[in-house]
Amino acid sequence: MKALRALIVICLTAIPAAGSAMAQGRWEAVARAFAENCFNPRLTAKTAQATLAPSGARIDFYDLRPAFGGPSSKPTGRAATPGTDRRCEVASDGYHFEIAKRWAENGLRREKLAKRETRVPLNFAVQSGTTSVSAYRLNASQLAILQIGLRQGPNGNETFINVERLAPRERPNR
Repeated sequence: MKALRALIVICLTAIPAAGSAMAQGRWEAVARAFAENCFNPRLTAKTAQATLAPSGARIDFYDLRPAFGGPSSKPTGRAATPGTDRRCEVASDGYHFEIAKRWAENGLRREKLAKRETRVPLNFAVQSGTTSVSAYRLNASQLAILQIGLRQGPNGNETFINVERLAPRERPNR
């Protein structure tokens, strides 16, 4: 009987650890999908679903002015952030900030944006729950804003990573 009780205790204490490892593995897949796809200017709403959904992420994507002439797409989640023309976001259950940050940095390096960090515009509407926000120069007239954070999701706390492209600034006539 003591052996059975001991086995039950071992099993019950192992279940949360296994769940945590599974959640961490799932977040690795979600964050990797973000890093490998969301910084790509050729990503469309259709390819975002095809490349991000298999990770198990909840996806929020729109591109009002596709960089390469593809079809524009309306927001699939929240309303468009004022002043932006594109958002690519993934979210999943739990708090996994370190994993999200590591993969976001990998994506920035992959797209050669990491060394183009600049200031976040003062008028940018930072999302509630954002833990880390940074801006990267895409070209002379556009910035990408990267946000990582924790918010209330459909199943409790969720970690999110998003990158939003600011609409091009109007250049004055010379």
